[in-house]
Amino acid sequence: MMAVVEGVVPVTPAYWEEACKHLVKKDRVMRKLIPKFGDACLQTRGDAFVTLARSIVGQQISVPSAQKVWERFAALPRKITPANVLRLKVDDMRAAGLSARKVEYLVDLALHFDNGALHVANWAEMPDDEIVDELVAIRGIGRWTAEMFLIFHMMRPNVLPLDDPGLITGISQSYFSGDVVSRSDAREVAAAWAPYCSVATWYIWRSLDPVPVEY
Repeated sequence: MMAVVEGVVPVTPAYWEEACKHLVKKDRVMRKLIPKFGDACLQTRGDAFVTLARSIVGQQISVPSAQKVWERFAALPRKITPANVLRLKVDDMRAAGLSARKVEYLVDLALHFDNGALHVANWAEMPDDEIVDELVAIRGIGRWTAEMFLIFHMMRPNVLPLDDPGLITGISQSYFSGDVVSRSDAREVAAAWAPYCSVATWYIWRSLDPVPVEY
């Protein structure tokens, strides 16, 4: 799980209010769910490289453990940038608590940013799928991480992360009385959410855990 970046003022998407109005009008579950959470909404903070680096550090370990490893890793360079990460010694990164595989992933991430393989400056104008394609080419980043990046960093409004177990569980509980649902079932439910699937997904997550996640 990606974690918050401290000391950075979070940003809220401009479309949030419009999206909520749309969802309340189009979807019976959203009509009941959205008012429960008042002014709470999706927020983003940090920069692209740090967000993705934290996602790699946090893979397959608990949030508290990930935070500890991240703090030790982040203390190695003066600032977490692709160029600075590439200057780090492998032994120092391992000593911070990173596995050999995660070191490889972080180096590959830094290389992609440093050598221009990623069109970061163009991401704002690029379609979601093209950004996902660029990100999943990086070792250690799969489609789920790429879609979380689209939602929480890029704040794209219409991402439907069907690989996310929380989304599937929430749809099962809110729309199918707890019955097991397929990706096809979930996609059918989400047809009413477009073009604000990211917002509906955020509220489905809130139905399971009232505390918002920030990445």
